[in-house]
Formats: sequence, C-alpha cells, structure tokens
Amino acid sequence: MRILVTGASGFVGSRLAAALVEAGHEVRAMTRRPESYEGPGTPVAGDVGDENSLRAALEGCEVAYYLVHSLDDPDFERKDAEAARTFARAAAAAGIHRIVYLGGLGRDGDQLSKHLRSRREVEKLLGSTGVPVTVLRAGIVVGHGGVSWEMTRQLVAHLPAMVTPRWVSTRTQPIAVADVVRYLVGVLDAPEATGRVFEVGGPEVLTYLQMMSRVAEIQNRHMFVVPVPLLNPQLSSRWLALVTDVDLDTGRSLIDSMTNEVVVTDDAIRSVVPFEPMDYDEMVMTALVERARERRQQSGDRRGGWLSRGARR
Repeated sequence: MRILVTGASGFVGSRLAAALVEAGHEVRAMTRRPESYEGPGTPVAGDVGDENSLRAALEGCEVAYYLVHSLDDPDFERKDAEAARTFARAAAAAGIHRIVYLGGLGRDGDQLSKHLRSRREVEKLLGSTGVPVTVLRAGIVVGHGGVSWEMTRQLVAHLPAMVTPRWVSTRTQPIAVADVVRYLVGVLDAPEATGRVFEVGGPEVLTYLQMMSRVAEIQNRHMFVVPVPLLNPQLSSRWLALVTDVDLDTGRSLIDSMTNEVVVTDDAIRSVVPFEPMDYDEMVMTALVERARERRQQSGDRRGGWLSRGARR
C-alpha cells in the first residue's frame, strides 16, 4: 500500500514511517526539506499551508497519516485549523481512501484546554470533505524525544526538591510510543476501524506526581515535593521553561492540558488491534535506554571526528 506520512521526521512520525516500511508498505515521508531527510521511506516535499504541494505529495496514495500540529506557536489553534482544512481538501482531490489521525484524550463533556479543543476541531475538519478518518486519541506518550516525556524526565533529573502546582494530581493514562505506533499500523488492516474514534493508553492510570515519582525510583533518585495550589498555568509554564528545555509556548499549552483528566473510557481498540501494551516502568526504562544509547553514539561520533582530524595531521 502506498502511504503518506506527514510529520515523518517527528517523534511519532519517524517511528511510524520505519514500522510501515518494515511491514512492506511504500512510504512517502512528507517534509518541507526533502533534501535533508535521512529517515525511512521516500522523502516528498509538502507543506500543510500549501494545498498544491499537498496534492502532489498525496497523488497515488491510498492512506495518509496526519501527525502535524503547531503547539510551539502562540496562534496554534488557528494555524492547526487552517492546516486541517487544507489537508482535507487536498486528500479529497487526490482520492485518498482514509486519513489516520493521532489526537488527544479527554472527555468531550469536560471544559477542555485550548490544546485539546484544537485536537477535537482538527478531527472534525479532517473529515469535512468526506474522506473517512480513523482517530486514535492518546494522553501522555512516553518515549525518548517526546516533549511530554522529556518534561517529566528533566523535572526529575534537575529538581530533587520540587514546588508543584495542582496539576500534578491530575490523572492520565500514559502509553509507550512503540505501542502508539503498533495501534497506528494495526488499524490499516482493520476495515472496521474506518471512520471511528478510538482511545489508546497503557495499562495504568497515574497522576503526574506518581509518574515523576516512579521515574525517580527507577533512577534511584529521591524527590521531595511541596504542592503549591496557587501556582497557576502561566507561572507554571515559566517555571517549566527555567528548569527544562521545553519552550514557553509549548510548555504553556501542555500545562493547560494537564488540568484535564486524560483517561481511556472506551477500550474498543483492544479488540481491533489486540496486544498487551507496556506497563509504565517498562516504557520508562525503554525511553531511558534509548536516550543512553543515543548519547553514547553521539559521544563516539565526536571522539571519532577528533581522532580522524588528528590522524590527518
């Protein structure tokens, strides 16, 4: 099957493109800079703000994965809505059979954050031209390179004593990035998944504080926490920018969403794509091992470069 993956160089998209290639699919990896793309699949130029480029990228494809968002932009709601409308028009014009979208958990009846409201709007807009959309809604996705995971890891690493706002008591249902990819690939072979919304999560429901505490335990760290109920989202995001490398706009959007409980209420996906997802400790260990492996490789590359320069002298 010929498949377009948007966001192919991103946290989820890079892993998804690799899994689809391994499964035998012909993957087009959409990027604004195809000349510098080095990941799996065939790079193809495309920009969600340019409908003509999208039509060219989508031509001949049967399925498109939509993994694009503008969370690091203060105007992300408007930009994401415009991008979804443009993509929906291009997908319909190209004759795409199905769009698969990774959205966010959260009960529709709740007062959702701007980030989660935007994800819901994108779901609707992607289907506005009649192309069937399969939606997977996830909460915290744990894996090396993921913004939410990096925020958790860096808080634990940098702050043995932590002043925390109320959102640390909010419940969520983290899922490993490898399991998200298994679900994204799995719905391809499930005709009954067409046009449906699924909720995906790991086996455990945890608060953000429990998640951080478990990460500290796994790394043999001790964490002392002082809750401060009056620490609002704006102050929290500035505090986050000081102690992690998460930028201010992304941090504010994430923290706004952390006031919403994001827990699976319908596990229908388990019968459509049956497997046992990783528990929280396993996904944390996997992320930490992947990070350590990457750092060793980077260190080796630097040493190799130095030795090569020395040898040339």
